[in-house]
Amino acid sequence: MERIERIHALHRILTAARYPVTVQRLQEELECSRATVYRDLAYLRDYLMAPVVGNGEAGFRYDPDEADRFELPGLWLSSQELHSLLAAQQLMMRSGGGVLSTALAPLQHRIEKLLDEHAGGRRVPVERVRVIPHRSRKLDETAFRNVATAVLDRKQLAFEYRARSTDERTRRTVSPQRLTHYRENWYLDAWDHDRDGLRSFSVDRITGARLADQTARDVPDEELDRQLASSYGIFSGTPKGWATVVFSAKAARWVADEHWHSQQQGRVLPDGRYELKLPYSSGRELLMDVLHYGSDAEIIEPPSLREQARSLLSLALGQYE
Repeated sequence: MERIERIHALHRILTAARYPVTVQRLQEELECSRATVYRDLAYLRDYLMAPVVGNGEAGFRYDPDEADRFELPGLWLSSQELHSLLAAQQLMMRSGGGVLSTALAPLQHRIEKLLDEHAGGRRVPVERVRVIPHRSRKLDETAFRNVATAVLDRKQLAFEYRARSTDERTRRTVSPQRLTHYRENWYLDAWDHDRDGLRSFSVDRITGARLADQTARDVPDEELDRQLASSYGIFSGTPKGWATVVFSAKAARWVADEHWHSQQQGRVLPDGRYELKLPYSSGRELLMDVLHYGSDAEIIEPPSLREQARSLLSLALGQYE
């Protein structure tokens, strides 16, 4: 048990104790030597100003008149929790394309300082936590900050949007609902006032974002989930049907552990293949994922989606003829 965890455990033991706790019991609870127990008690009393009273013969406890008013100062996490937090911080720093770097810099410094303090002088090799971005898109930092601010401050947002599918530029005024990070990229779910409906916008296609004075219209979570989160992927909407995809026994070892959709249904077939069923509205993204598996995946139902896959494969094959 490292020091930070021992101090936390010691504080918990003394807080719960109605009678003095012997040094022998503290050794057993903290899994440390007698000398370490005394050092931790001194640190708790002298450095953290804890109301520790008692002695080595009778035992130790918190002063009953002060115990209720004392709390450990600052952020007290176990080493495991700190390492998990560091990994999450590295993920955001390295996958955010620099957008969050400035905002997270103080947090990064604080996390690294906490790790150093509780590593006993041993350097924590933070560079060994690696995050490799894959197919992430470049974001305009100003646009991202304005989008995020509008979402959190509940203000309407005006911006110019260049649709990737048509390359058309339009002016939009929206009430931001949620900011979603999906597949290395950011998306804004919003109520589009000009089109009187919910839409999802790729943040990297937003330019000239400007906060408006008007308060954003709030759409109930149930409606957002029904229209934007109930179907497959970010290109969601009210599900039009269910797709059934069968994967080879080889691919099953990967697909069986993958999360494609919150309502997906999967089962291993008698011959070792894997059957996956999931709802979808637009087949574009689903087809992209299925075709990623090449000959190891086959769309069984519906026939229309199967035909779309066959057409895409035929067009792709035509490029090599």
